Amino acid sequence: MAKRQAATSPDYIKWLLLAGAAIVIVVLAAVAARRYILPHSVAVDRLRYPIAGIDVSNHNGTIDFDSVRDDNYQFVLIKASEGKTFKDPAFGRHYGGARAAGLKVGAYHFFRKNRTGEEQAANFLDVIGNRTLDLPLVIDLEDDWGNGATTSYDTAVERLLNMIAILKGKGYSVMIYTNKDGYNKYYKDMLGDCDLWLCSFTSPDLLDLPHRFQQYSYEGEVDGVDGEVDLNVFRGDRSDWEHYLEQVNRPAGQ
Repeated sequence: MAKRQAATSPDYIKWLLLAGAAIVIVVLAAVAARRYILPHSVAVDRLRYPIAGIDVSNHNGTIDFDSVRDDNYQFVLIKASEGKTFKDPAFGRHYGGARAAGLKVGAYHFFRKNRTGEEQAANFLDVIGNRTLDLPLVIDLEDDWGNGATTSYDTAVERLLNMIAILKGKGYSVMIYTNKDGYNKYYKDMLGDCDLWLCSFTSPDLLDLPHRFQQYSYEGEVDGVDGEVDLNVFRGDRSDWEHYLEQVNRPAGQ
């Protein structure tokens, strides 16, 4: 009986290249679906929801916040940090510009599940420093793109709750940003004592969820911002907005 010939090195290389190409195709298809196929915006009645804002980070470049204000936007949520060590390089500039324009200002941190709550709270608080904020500190909680893929659910939740406890212990109100999946997975059963900022491309009138804010578009065009920017509304009228701002907790002296 003839011996079976072992696969040659070129065979292994061929299969590795094919596997790599398949992975690239899957990733590109996911990106295309996210960017071009799935909805990224919904119309919102600004008469019903008159308080609107944008959320920004370094990738939005230099922003003319006076023009943002004059385009009928009242608040801005600014990326401050991510994980254990990343600090958004534009935070200080965005904060100063938004504050000078008279906009109400909040800050958010992108939660990395593979970092402890203590590490991430320290990073977030270090960026904020003694700056005065009008809105709760936001923890951006997402499962997308392999965030903490090797971290167990229980560990991620423990770290999240630790971070929330630290921020509240410093005197801040805390808000969670997430989508409908994150609402069902994390928020609904354990985070009801934090405000909710929901990403959803469904009209606010059709959502029966307890969110204070809704991110309703990735494709906004706003005076003072080059390119597309995320759009948000506060779910209430002007009187509700004033009352909400009054009950946001901040450390003494801010």
